[in-house]
Parts: sequence; C-alpha cells; structure tokens
Amino acid sequence: MNCLTLKKSNCKNCYKCIRNCPVKAIRFSGNQAHIIGNECILCGQCFVVCPQNAKEIVNEIEKAKVLIQSGEKVIVSLAPSFIANYDNVGIECMREGLKKLGFYDVEETAIGATIVKTEYENMLNEGNHDILITSCCHSVNLLIQKYFPEQLQYLADVMSPMQAHCYDIKKRYPGAKTVFIGPCVAKKDEASHYEGLVDAVLTYEELTNWLASEKIELRQDVDDYQKSKARFFPTTGGILKTMAQDRKDYTYLAIDGTENCIAALKDIQNGKIHKCFIEMSSCVGSCVGGPVMEKYHRTPIQSYNAVARYAGSEDFEVEQPESFELRKFFMPIERRLNTPSEEEIQEVLKQMGKNKPSDEINCSSCGYPTCRDKAIAIIHGKSEISMCLPFLKEKAESFSDSIINNTPNGILVVNDKLEVQQINIAARKILNVRSASDVLGDQVVRILDPKVFMQVRDSHRTVRNKRLYLAEYKKYVEQTVTFDNESNLIICILRDVTDEETERMKKESISQHTVEIADKVVEKQMRIVQEIASLLGETAAETKIALTKLKESIIDE
Repeated sequence: MNCLTLKKSNCKNCYKCIRNCPVKAIRFSGNQAHIIGNECILCGQCFVVCPQNAKEIVNEIEKAKVLIQSGEKVIVSLAPSFIANYDNVGIECMREGLKKLGFYDVEETAIGATIVKTEYENMLNEGNHDILITSCCHSVNLLIQKYFPEQLQYLADVMSPMQAHCYDIKKRYPGAKTVFIGPCVAKKDEASHYEGLVDAVLTYEELTNWLASEKIELRQDVDDYQKSKARFFPTTGGILKTMAQDRKDYTYLAIDGTENCIAALKDIQNGKIHKCFIEMSSCVGSCVGGPVMEKYHRTPIQSYNAVARYAGSEDFEVEQPESFELRKFFMPIERRLNTPSEEEIQEVLKQMGKNKPSDEINCSSCGYPTCRDKAIAIIHGKSEISMCLPFLKEKAESFSDSIINNTPNGILVVNDKLEVQQINIAARKILNVRSASDVLGDQVVRILDPKVFMQVRDSHRTVRNKRLYLAEYKKYVEQTVTFDNESNLIICILRDVTDEETERMKKESISQHTVEIADKVVEKQMRIVQEIASLLGETAAETKIALTKLKESIIDE
C-alpha cells in the first residue's frame, strides 16, 4: 500500500480528500491528512480531487530502466485504455515509440482480457455459482477483502487481465520481464502483492514524461485489426460486450463507481441478489475514467467512442491456459477497528455540540455521511472535533456575537445597498430599536441619516469620531463609519456621548453663570467706587470753599 503517498507540506487541511474517499480511509492529525493503509482500496480519488497536489503516486520509471539495463527481454503489457489517452495512436505506433525507450516488445493487455473473459464463461457454464463478481478491478477486490469479506465467495478466483497477460508473456518468453502501463494506481499494489507476474507498473503520465525526456514523439496512426473485441474491457459493460452470455438463467450487470459497488455488495449481503454475473469497476466509466488517465481529464463520451472505434468484432487469437493456471486466491484483510460503545459515541457527540438528535444536522461537510459516523471516526483516531464546520462556525459566531453584544459601543452593519445587515444590543438601545428583526433588511434611512453611509460607500474613506445630535432619539453620539473592502460592507460605530455632552453643557452653564456673577460684582464695585469718588469730590470742593472763605476773612481783619 506504499504506492500512494502524501506530501505533508502541501496539505492545506481542506478535507476534500476525506469527502471524496468512498471508504473514509484517511485520518487527520496535526492538520495533516494521512492515508490509512489497511483501509484504503487505492481507488485514487484522493489523488484526483486534491487541490494542492499533496497526494503522490510512487514513480517506477527508474525500476523499469533497471529492468531494461539488466539485459533481459522487457515486454510491455499496454492497457486497452491507451487509445483514449493517446489520441489517434494505435498499438503499432505505441510499439514503435516504446521500443525506442529500450523495451523488447509491446503487446495489448486486451490479450489477457480475452483469456480472463473466456475463463468467466467457463465458470458460468459449470453452473456452480449463484453470483459471480469479476476480479479485473483490484480496487473492487480490495473493497470486498476489507469491507465485505463474507462476499469473497462470490468473487471470481481468476487473475486480472494484467496478470493473465503477463503470465502468458512469460510462458512464451522464458526469463522475460514484464511492465504494465495503464491508468490505475491500484495495479501498482496488485503487482507488488502477487509477485512473479508483473515486474513494474507505470501510469500513462509516467510514460509520457519518460517519452518527453527522451524527446520521443508518438506517431499518429490507428490500425484496423478486427480480432480485438477485448479492447472494450476498459469501458463500463466492456467485459459483458465480449462475453457470449449464453446462460439465460443469469442476469448480466455492469456496475461502475465505488458507491454503486458498495450498494450492490450490501444487496448481496442482504440476500436480495441471486443468479447474477456482475461486472464491477471502482471508477465511474470503468478504466477510461481511471484516476491517472493523463491530464486528469474526464471525457467519458469521447473516451468511450475512442475505445469503441478501436475495438474489433472478434476475439484475439489466444492459447487458453488451464483453469488452475489462472487461479487467484483472495483472503480477507483485517482492518482492526472495534465498534465503540453507545456511551462513547454520545460523549463525543456532546463535545461536538450535538446534545440532542435535532442538533445532528448530518451536513457531511466533514466528509462523513452523518454526525454519528463522524463521532465514531473521532474515537478511532481518524478525525478531529475541529473538522466539524457547523461546530466551528457556531463557535466562532458565538465568540464574535459575545464580543459584539457586550461592547458598550453601538455597532451597525450595512451592505452597499444601505440595507441593515446586523445591529448589536448597544446600537438598538441608542436608536430605540426593540428587536433586531425590526430593522434587519430594511434601509438604514429608517433609523439614521444615510448621507454619511453613502459618502463612505462611494469614496471608501473612513469618517471618524463625528459628533452629532440625534434629535429623534434625544441622544448625542460620536459616529465612525468605515468601508470593509473584503466583505463589501459599511460598518458604523456609535459611541453614546449623551452623558458626556450633558456634563459638558452643565459645566459650560456653570461657567457662564459664574462669569455673569463676576461681571455683576465688578459692575457693582465700580458703581460704588464711582459713588464714593463723587462724594469725596463734593466734600473736597466744600472744604476748599470753606477754607478759602476762612483765609479771606483772616486777611481782611
């Protein structure tokens, strides 16, 4: 299971991989995703959807080069989906290009597919099988081995086309080495697990990069070889198209997509399906929708048409091995996960803020279908409470609301249409608004003069600490209005300065009254001084007259 790895530095904690993993074989720790080897079925969906390219497929180009350098004949088994990946490049052109890389020869894996489909027909004709599931897709095989071990009895114990073809090659070329090239991550694991058949596995992307490094261009030309019906194998229902389907008492079904395969396996588990041959593929569209089709393209119709045009009307001419030579044994793979108790689940649900069933909204934003599944994943160490987005949102909003509603300043949020979006308790008190719902969504003109809001919206310039009197509310406020570019919202902060303004006016009144009293005292004092001066002047004049008369009187005598 080491063929799919993770570049930890690139993981951005987006949870997209777990949301798209059909078996939830990913755990999170330290804000990093980790693939759980004994649960993963190597469907490759995490690789496809990762926006940061944090998932990597182990590259085996060097391994293939070493095989070539060994001097042995190295023969390529080329998956039939190649025609959908390399436009208008037939098998002869692929052979020509790959021989330039040093390969001895190139053959189509469809040869092995012909061997496998013939063996399926033989098994059905024996009449010993109630249900028979194809074993071509290694991801489906892993799904059954790990999650539905009771259904292993229905899985055809037959080699995959890749293995059957490489077995056939090694029979025809004793001592030869084989390299499979295709669109599948799981084939790397299949090759390493079942040793001795496939010596290396490359993806189309690896092949393209190798060809580019050697400056080799593939010539475009498509052959018209009619004995090639098994080229249909990489499409949904492609196996069935190649089979005779002579058993009229059987139903022949083609199922693609891991979720659909899981649903079918559950129906089998519940005894709802009988006398059925089921072609299963984990990829939607089968192998042409593989996770490492080059450029990660999803062109199901175009890819199907490319395969359909290339496939012939007759079978490849092959030497069919004995049935025992094609046997492949599947063993259950233990996942070692214990089912937690109800008490443990409920305790984790409470930690997630799910105190009653109605709190379990089952939004799946964390990647798990239900809050209960998420709780079980937390107990298993695969998930963290912080991965619950509604929980985080509620927690953040609760914290934010606590700050906004407990600040003494009034806060009013208005959108660019001047519609009220939010109003806190302090603002409602200042503006005599009974309930937030009374004004939310209404024009701000209902409660405040919109002129300053329009000015800030149009200029994006903040108006700070503007003091004004709200006559309607008999309040003095200090108003700051600013524009938030990220949210495109206008934020108004109102500081109630009524008491401050009243105190200031009171002080001014007292000061004015004091000045007036002082003026009156000064005026009175000046008046008294003037009166005293007047009296002193009269007295002095009378005294002068009296003394003058006295002087004259003395002189006369």
